[in-house]
Amino acid sequence: MPITPVSEMVKRAKAEITTLSVEDAQSRVAEGTAMLVDIRDPRELEREGRVPGAMHVPRGMLEFWVDPASPYHKPALATDKTLILFCAGAARSALSAQTLQNMGMENVAELEGGFKHWKESGAPVEA
Repeated sequence: MPITPVSEMVKRAKAEITTLSVEDAQSRVAEGTAMLVDIRDPRELEREGRVPGAMHVPRGMLEFWVDPASPYHKPALATDKTLILFCAGAARSALSAQTLQNMGMENVAELEGGFKHWKESGAPVEA
């Protein structure tokens, strides 16, 4: 039996989640109603830079850090704020947002175009 291509999985995820523009994400963070969550690999952060104020949550730990019943839970993620997930190009973040929704989270979205789009739009980046 052939596997489902990841491109199809991402397409399905994007149909089920909320995607926010860089401007909308910045607005919501400034209003205090959202938090940026960077799910990229630590090597990507070192190589490409970081979004100031974004919480780094490695993709492999996301579900564990979000789940209050997990021994790895991070209280900063137990918030009423919308978690705006982003990766390099908005594929991993789409799958991650869908997974968090499947866990029962309602306050989750992804950043349109990921870190690449953030950087290209001229939004702030730290080395």
